[in-house]
Amino acid sequence: METLKLGFIGAGFVANFHATALKQVRGADLAGVYALKGAEELAKSATASGLGDCKVYPNVAELCKNCDAVAVLAPNFARIELVEQIVEAVKAGAALKGVICEKPLGRTVAEAKRLVAFAKEVKLPTAYFENQIHMKAVKNALAQLAPQQRVMGPIALARSAEEHAGPHEPWFWDPTQQGGGVLSDMGCHSIAVSWFVLTPIGKPVTFLKPVSINAETSLLKWGRPKYRKELLDRMGVDYGKTPAEDFCTGIVTFRNPDTGQLVKAQFTNSWMYDKQGLRLLMDGLGPGYAFEVNSLKSPLEVFIADVAAEAVADAETALEKATASRGLLAVQPNEPDLYGYVDELEDARGAFLAGKDAFLNWEYGLEITRLVQAGYLSAERQKSIDLADPAVQQELDSYTSLIAQGKGAEILCK
Repeated sequence: METLKLGFIGAGFVANFHATALKQVRGADLAGVYALKGAEELAKSATASGLGDCKVYPNVAELCKNCDAVAVLAPNFARIELVEQIVEAVKAGAALKGVICEKPLGRTVAEAKRLVAFAKEVKLPTAYFENQIHMKAVKNALAQLAPQQRVMGPIALARSAEEHAGPHEPWFWDPTQQGGGVLSDMGCHSIAVSWFVLTPIGKPVTFLKPVSINAETSLLKWGRPKYRKELLDRMGVDYGKTPAEDFCTGIVTFRNPDTGQLVKAQFTNSWMYDKQGLRLLMDGLGPGYAFEVNSLKSPLEVFIADVAAEAVADAETALEKATASRGLLAVQPNEPDLYGYVDELEDARGAFLAGKDAFLNWEYGLEITRLVQAGYLSAERQKSIDLADPAVQQELDSYTSLIAQGKGAEILCK
């Protein structure tokens, strides 16, 4: 079996999560890491885990020279500069087979379009990492219901929620660096997976045409004085000055171009879910059939009494974003596989070795960015946004939300 030598740009939480997932992917090694911090630790861990001889490289150019493909897993605000460096490395002779970008592709439509143009400039195959579309639970549900879809008609309503108690790193909380709040961070997941679920069997992922979006953004927990202080003390981010939304919800309407049928995608996301940990909740409703996914339903439960709780050093050993180390805990034995990380890595490996884009490419990531930004526009104007209007699309090309500009207090703190 041919092996893909993968390089990581970034060594933070998501890079380490992908490294854990990579242990379950045949024919792929983590060959190198470049990061401003954490690279030595990640490389040492990867080598010890049997992911190949992982080396730390001093810059993007050297990483690209010594890997078959690279994954951009660095913070959102660094994406443009890093992909520019990848393109320069390819022009200088680096024989890359592909480039990966973790969601979201861009903080704005303009940024996402630049990244798409960079990759096309050097004819580099791309993979947009949206893990939830690759979840086995979602794919198996759709496969199981394929006969029903063909006989009864496709799914008409998809609902998706991703919620937890808040991000790990300070830059995620800073809307000027991250590109917004929870809508930018996690709404991209929920919109994408709902669009995918609604798509008729056998059709491309962008087959359904976006018609409109109606969204709301709110600051429900982290704008309160007590929690503002906690956030400032813990992360150094002042939501009294530059807040981002910690809750969003909305509906995207799509049209089937073959039949004219309208279908709906409902999304809800929050950074104020103070329960077991990260929760992914999805369902799809069709005529005469339905499915539901809940990531907190685990085959494994653990109970820890108060007297024994001091022995637990890290609550997240049970579940990502877990906030409790005692009581009845939901424990997922294989989170990277549950969330789709293993399958998206396998997909990228196979695609790049075949000389083509992954199932989800950067053009698809651009469309998700466009929908997320239209959601912010809808929330600002407090009305539905017509996604079929050319004038709206032109406006989105240069749009930066008030929240991303650091002006969230104008709409969140009224």
